[in-house]
Amino acid sequence: MIENSIFNNGKPAFKPEAEKLSVEKENFCIKAVDDKININDKLVRIIGIQFFGVVIPNATGLVTSNDRSITYLMLAYGYFILISFFIWQGNRWLLFRLEERYNWFINPAQKIIMILGANVFYTAPLVVFMLLGWYRLTGGLVDWGVIKITAVVCVICVIFITHIYETVFLIKQRESDKIKGEKLERARVQAELEALKNQIDPHFMFNSLNSLSYLIDTDPSRAKEFTQSLAEVYRYILSNKDQRLVILQDELLFLDKYLSLLYLRFDKNLQVLFNIEESSRSAYLIPPISIFIALENVVKHNEISQRSPMQVEVNLLENYLRIANKIKPKKTLQHSSKIGLTNLDERFKIITGMGVNKVVSADNFELQLPMLPISN
Repeated sequence: MIENSIFNNGKPAFKPEAEKLSVEKENFCIKAVDDKININDKLVRIIGIQFFGVVIPNATGLVTSNDRSITYLMLAYGYFILISFFIWQGNRWLLFRLEERYNWFINPAQKIIMILGANVFYTAPLVVFMLLGWYRLTGGLVDWGVIKITAVVCVICVIFITHIYETVFLIKQRESDKIKGEKLERARVQAELEALKNQIDPHFMFNSLNSLSYLIDTDPSRAKEFTQSLAEVYRYILSNKDQRLVILQDELLFLDKYLSLLYLRFDKNLQVLFNIEESSRSAYLIPPISIFIALENVVKHNEISQRSPMQVEVNLLENYLRIANKIKPKKTLQHSSKIGLTNLDERFKIITGMGVNKVVSADNFELQLPMLPISN
């Protein structure tokens, strides 16, 4: 019976962190800084303010070239560009303030009303006031028809430009929410991984202290040697606790020290046979202490004695590390929380994206640990 991923087929939760996004729309360059959205629209404003300051007066009849001097035209366009500046900058400021207070996804209707209200009730009075000033400055008769048309055209243009700003804001907000979600997911996964790692150490220490207690009673000299080996093993565990992956070769060197603990306890009743080529040992990455946990599982659940010796085989099976042994249940069954293999499976899912495979038959038990090939 083969189980792909020991406990479930959950997908890996980890996703690479998203890079900061630059969105360009209508020459807008967007950069995210924390939760705020900065828009580098300086060039757009320079061009847009002058464009509307020239085009709208000509389109509405405020400025004509008939019987007008160059000086008059320069003064007129300068004045209307100034009006365009006040309209653009004022509406931009209002839009940014509304963007901070109202959210499209919470109350879109309220935001639309507030934006349209700001556009109309800021732009229209400003245009009327500034055009009355223009007629007063030039000494001409006030043409209310031209003023009304100009005010309406300005409001329509403002709504159009505001729509572009809002489109960019919405695009960036969606991307920003996506990035936040991925960051939160990564933080959750990292916390989960740390919790799993922290459960490994007490479990191993508990088993080791039991073994040490047994040796102190039966063979004090071997107990001293066991203590020294235990210190070396635990040093490796602590030094690699924050590592997500290690080279297979390093893990196998650590296992030599760990196996010395097991051999001190079980003498010749336990054999662990490695059949891994030297070239392959430096060609793969594996989560640290994972083979150690697999071997701990063998020791915990099987009878290992002179009458029932245990042989464990460790070899490569494509991109998996295979750990196989005969099933020899202990006569006295111990309660098992299965926390060791559960954690092992979850760690592999988080780090490699693949769960641990378990192969069980009537007499044999096998774990297959997925490894990541090192790219040349």
